[in-house]
Amino acid sequence: MSGVRVELGPRSYDVVVGPGLIDSLGRHAASRLASRRAAIVTDENVAALYLEPARRSLQDEGLEVVDVVVAPGEASKSFAVLERVVAELLRARLERGDVVVALGGGVVGDLAGFAAAIARRGMQLVQVATSLLAQVDSSVGGKTGINTPQGKNLVGAFYQPRLVLADTQTLDTLPAREFRAGYAEVVKYGLIDDAHFFAWLEEHYQAVFAGGEARETAICRSVEAKARVVAADEREAGQRALLNLGHTFGHALEAACRYDPARLIHGEGVAVGMALAHRFSALQGLAPAGDAERVEHHLKAAGLPTRLADIPGSFAVDDLMQAMAQDKKVKAGRLTFILTQGIGRSYIAEDVDAGAVRAFLAEELADTPHRQKAVLSGD
Repeated sequence: MSGVRVELGPRSYDVVVGPGLIDSLGRHAASRLASRRAAIVTDENVAALYLEPARRSLQDEGLEVVDVVVAPGEASKSFAVLERVVAELLRARLERGDVVVALGGGVVGDLAGFAAAIARRGMQLVQVATSLLAQVDSSVGGKTGINTPQGKNLVGAFYQPRLVLADTQTLDTLPAREFRAGYAEVVKYGLIDDAHFFAWLEEHYQAVFAGGEARETAICRSVEAKARVVAADEREAGQRALLNLGHTFGHALEAACRYDPARLIHGEGVAVGMALAHRFSALQGLAPAGDAERVEHHLKAAGLPTRLADIPGSFAVDDLMQAMAQDKKVKAGRLTFILTQGIGRSYIAEDVDAGAVRAFLAEELADTPHRQKAVLSGD
């Protein structure tokens, strides 16, 4: 078992990484919280595997437990489901000092975290991350929220948990596609500012997929990287935006796919987005073309999509541009991207020329054999 401390003064908390942590959830929570009651928020898939052991562990420490089970997938990150979750918390008469346990992947963590932030004007929150994406990224740092028709994560709050448990044993039951999608977020930490970590992943990614020591090492290094950034810039006033490498393109693709998991899931969108960001940077003369090729090669080797052609269905440049105009990093209507000067040398690029982005996306679509020409203009 390993631990990483997220240093935020009196709101600091531990991220505990290791196998079998759901079975000791109650002990970890009881040692840090004074709650009498807990609400476990999870989805149907995770509930079938881990709801009972999580409930039992909390009850063994004397907590009364209620549970709220939602449908799996991005569709649950909505106003309607948020309203239902909050209503269940209030109906159960949970108090501010009680705890909401987010048991699941990124969707559950974002949804339950936002519910905890607004119910009773703020309840205690414990994140129990069961997917690789949640363990290395979304459970750490306090970003919570839901999606809207206008875009992804546009409604939410910064709300830090009191504890994060990353139970690596749950990854053994994670579908291969979901694991690959989470791995995209691991790669991100190397591409932002740690070229040595990216090189390590190129050499050891198969061992990370296989499990064991390499997997735990990759998770801990990712959490350590995120914890450093969050401690320095909790509310994304500056350098925390670097954690959005690949996300401006990726979120636009998710929105254009209407969050349909048959077409695209979040980590896949991030993978394509990171490849696009590196190719765009190279096209603008900011980064070596060889680095963009190296990034694409590694993502492909890990089984991740890197091109628009890898995503089922068609896209319109107009739709993608409109989605990016709603991105949270937009300032005074100007596009902000995370671009790169090479592997491990990402930076915040403000006022990126929208015409250059449009032309780049049109060229990317033109390289996709099965796209119709009309799609390029949004017709």
